Amino acid sequence: MGALRQLILTSFIVALLELHPAFTVSWALLEDSPNDLPAWETHTSRHVLPCAQTPSSSPPSSAHALRPSDVAVVSAIGLPQSQRSAVPRVMKRLSELMSLFNPDLSSLLSDQTDTQQSSLLEQAKGAGPLSPLISSLLEQAQELVLSLTSHQVRDSDWKLLLLFVPVDDLCVCSEQASAVVGAAMQQLEVTLQTLHTQLHRAVVSVVVWGEQTEVKLPQEDRRCQCRETVRSAGELRMMRATVSQALQESLGRHLVEKQWYSDRDDFTVTLQASPADTGHASVDDGRPCSAGMSPLRTSKLALQLWKNLLQPIGGQSDSEHDDNLPSIPCPSEDRPFLRTERNSPSVSRLEEHDQQGNPFFDPIMGGELTCEDRSPSPSIPTSVHALRPADIKVVAALGDSLTAANGVGAAPNNLLDVLRQYRGLSWSIGGDENLTTVTTLPNVLRLFNPNVTGFSEGIGKENTPEAFFNQAVAGAISDDMPGQARVLVDMMKKDPRIDFEADWKVITLFIGGNDLCDHCKNTMFHSKENYVHRIQQTLDIFHKEVPRALVNLVEPLHIVPLRQLHQDRTLKCPTWLVNVLCTCVIPPKEGSRELQRLDELNRAYQRGLWELVESGHYDTHANFTVVVQPFFRDVVIPLLEGRPDRSYFTPDCFHLSQKAQSLMARALWNNMLEPLGNKTSTQDFNLLPPLKCPSKASPFLRTYENSNYKYQGPVPTPPPITNWGSDLSCVDRTPSNPAPTSVHRLRPADIKVVAALGDSATAGVGAKANNILQLNTEYKGVSWSIGGDGALETVTTLPNILRKFSPTVHGFSRGKGQLPGQKGFNMATPGAKASDIPAQVEALIKAMKGDKKVDFEKDWKLVTLFVGVSDLCEYCLDQDNLSPQNYSRHLKQSLDRLHREVPRVLVNVLEVLQIEGLRTIKRDTLGCSVLQGYMCPCILLPEDNSLELSELKRINHQYQAETEYLVSTGRYDEHEDFTVVIQPYFRNPIIPLTGDGRPDQSYFSVDCFHLSERAHSEMAVALWNNMLEPVGRKQIYNNFTYDRNKIQCPAENKFIFTRINSLPILPTSAPTHADPTSSATAAPAPTTARVPLCDASVPVWLAPVLGVTGLLIGWCVTWLLFSCRERRSWKKQDKSEAEMKGTEF
Repeated sequence: MGALRQLILTSFIVALLELHPAFTVSWALLEDSPNDLPAWETHTSRHVLPCAQTPSSSPPSSAHALRPSDVAVVSAIGLPQSQRSAVPRVMKRLSELMSLFNPDLSSLLSDQTDTQQSSLLEQAKGAGPLSPLISSLLEQAQELVLSLTSHQVRDSDWKLLLLFVPVDDLCVCSEQASAVVGAAMQQLEVTLQTLHTQLHRAVVSVVVWGEQTEVKLPQEDRRCQCRETVRSAGELRMMRATVSQALQESLGRHLVEKQWYSDRDDFTVTLQASPADTGHASVDDGRPCSAGMSPLRTSKLALQLWKNLLQPIGGQSDSEHDDNLPSIPCPSEDRPFLRTERNSPSVSRLEEHDQQGNPFFDPIMGGELTCEDRSPSPSIPTSVHALRPADIKVVAALGDSLTAANGVGAAPNNLLDVLRQYRGLSWSIGGDENLTTVTTLPNVLRLFNPNVTGFSEGIGKENTPEAFFNQAVAGAISDDMPGQARVLVDMMKKDPRIDFEADWKVITLFIGGNDLCDHCKNTMFHSKENYVHRIQQTLDIFHKEVPRALVNLVEPLHIVPLRQLHQDRTLKCPTWLVNVLCTCVIPPKEGSRELQRLDELNRAYQRGLWELVESGHYDTHANFTVVVQPFFRDVVIPLLEGRPDRSYFTPDCFHLSQKAQSLMARALWNNMLEPLGNKTSTQDFNLLPPLKCPSKASPFLRTYENSNYKYQGPVPTPPPITNWGSDLSCVDRTPSNPAPTSVHRLRPADIKVVAALGDSATAGVGAKANNILQLNTEYKGVSWSIGGDGALETVTTLPNILRKFSPTVHGFSRGKGQLPGQKGFNMATPGAKASDIPAQVEALIKAMKGDKKVDFEKDWKLVTLFVGVSDLCEYCLDQDNLSPQNYSRHLKQSLDRLHREVPRVLVNVLEVLQIEGLRTIKRDTLGCSVLQGYMCPCILLPEDNSLELSELKRINHQYQAETEYLVSTGRYDEHEDFTVVIQPYFRNPIIPLTGDGRPDQSYFSVDCFHLSERAHSEMAVALWNNMLEPVGRKQIYNNFTYDRNKIQCPAENKFIFTRINSLPILPTSAPTHADPTSSATAAPAPTTARVPLCDASVPVWLAPVLGVTGLLIGWCVTWLLFSCRERRSWKKQDKSEAEMKGTEF
């Protein structure tokens, strides 16, 4: 859309706004396209700006009376190097938003790409008073002052400056984190003082810019000289997030000390509520990390900055973790200003956590053991079932940060101390001091046997000598456990301090918290089956190689109760930080399906470990056993005066302090002495249970044998699978009445015709082949998107699901598609490329028009398009013709023709999958070893890590990006009866695995390339479920696990989701003004309406416009003509709302 057209559209809306102040304004967040042409946002979220604002009657003299409409210039310094392509776009979004208040707003963003920042470590190590980094930021501040002068910015103009503090550019080593933060604060103090001296009429908003999408491990960064090695991505994430939060808190204390630099009325500094988290793009936005920050993420960050500019200092909320864009607040009527410390309501800010107190010398920390009999067995036992506490010679532990003891000894308000690993205080393996002051399992055992060894001491990581057999790694997940076990066994075998064959050992394994924290990012990877399989691999290593061992297998804690600490704002917990560390636990809303899934998975993990041990698999010889210790099955949060007691947690409100770890040690010890079938399964942190003693009747560490416990045996083998059918539980399967005229109100039962376009995957090539002779057969009847063999109970396909809603659906294929009438509207051909799709579209249109069972004009049609694998497989042979641009061009030709010629259509477009995973499919058969490479030479033949393979992966991503961009332009939303929706479950494909961790061959045909009937069944379910998920919140990976009940039912609105009906319900009533003491805009009145999405070229005016009379429209047009000549000179009207469709944000 050209600039004039945007102006005309905007002018028309503003005219309507002037006439109808009750209208609401909706506006899209745009993404710049190549050649600087505006294009519509790839995501469909639209939001209401339920306000407008006139400038102050005269320019304000005080920064504390500054309205958004008074700001004349917006600028930024300190933009992070690693996000240079993203931050200017975020600032552009913010400028566009603020220009709605002041159309004459100027945006000055300097190019800082030539400024090379050096490590803050140089400053920390005692560099001169102005390190290169400080000098660089000072230069940026001075250049900004010069730039304001050169752009003839008047002294009377008010300026808004965002000062970014990029954590990405820091070298974060845990041992130097405090020095890094201190150096950053010195830099900021000098810079703020310079701005305070040289700038007038300015508000400076400081933004801590959080972790990036892709970061190097410190040891891989040439700037870093870390003494310690980071072994897990989770540990790196924790380090960066913790440093971000520590910077945030240090800045807050500094600004309070400096009184917010407000000694002059025309200058002040504010601090954004929480670090701007730019990370996890592949999760939040559905894009691979390498694809950069997505438009949705860019827009969310801009809205976060805007929201914090308006909210009271000290009362700002943490950044929202939601798939939708956050709500857009407006200045309140009585407080219409950008918020500063002076114009914010009086609230207690930056208080120390008065609840925490001194964690040391607490009676909970130490313990007392009253056991009289502490003697070992008369002779060294040969059976683990006759093992007494005094017989234990060696202790060891595996796990994550709870066993590594991150922050256990941290002072109450020292957030950076959470990065330190107090292994000597660890509940299951620490050996600092003795039981009277430090309660740990080794300290208890040392009262029975003073010669116990293997425990960790002091502070350090797993590779320090003091860690000994504490090989837990911060941030570890279950997938890391086999590796930790391998390291531990090798250490034990080589250590001369123990007798590996003769000494009795207790090994404690506790893992699962981080799996739960990340499960929503990849439900397949973190499934119960995979979790249990990894634990089984770990235990198998011990069972096979470690003699004389008792393994404590501690159930993963029930993690949901930890949410309570972040639901009470008075606790001042760093919720932003924990949202980064535990993305899938804290953000879900109470009662949500996401929270329910988390709880179900948590219980499945616990149940899975119990089932694993109950199988008896680890009791095949007398000197080894595994015992499940269930004390964490249920958790009761400690309370103090009715609120969660922070003294049981480290300063991040996530890890557990020494008080809590002491209680964990008690619970573990007591569990070890309780017989199987009668173990305590609740950890109540409000109670202080005494340390138990071995009973006289059974003075042993309890096992199944000395507990007279009978295992229930392995879980019964499920009956053999005879087909790949599914069951449907949906009750409401009724069609619309009357039939819908809009594709955005289409129910599954309204579909009358199905069709498909594509290649061999849609043609069903080899789907039911049992040998290579059947490989070329097209089993069209079981094709995932168009097959119609049998019924849903025996064959899962999209048409068979639809037939449960609309039994008369027409167009599906049957059998092998060879007999008359069997092909249906399955136009796919084996080996087809994107260039073949236009011809398939032509054939489809001809077939539908010629079919007497199809009412071409009135029947609703569902067309599924999936193509691109053949293009990628041959890309290296014909790069020019198979370029991503040509791929997109052919898709565009095909969709354009459907758009022009076929009425009442919803088109499903699947992005080409990341095909590299097929390289892992191996089988020692003729079909796999010979044919597979010829099927896809450009992907399957290059060497691992070769340049050729890297290039194909890049092209693969570009194919996906081109598809998304084509559909996101809005060109297919011009007609009410036509739309195109991307179904993205193949964007990040996951190869399904068997129980031993190998690729599951049952999903592939005899050539290890084409898909089997089982895979077709899973693809059909994934496609159907994607169709019922809102745009922007669709699952972006496949979850191929057999379950007959995975088919979802339509949501409450009963429609198939499109871009438009995915929009949230937003208020149409006038906004309720915020209470000045509130930290967020007050909720609007309950009247609601769905915000429509408008196309870039043809606005579709809804009910509000129909209420405007012809006379008023004539007046608007006259007013509009004047506005075209006086470009962007109108003033916004007070507190009016209008519905603006397709205008630029």
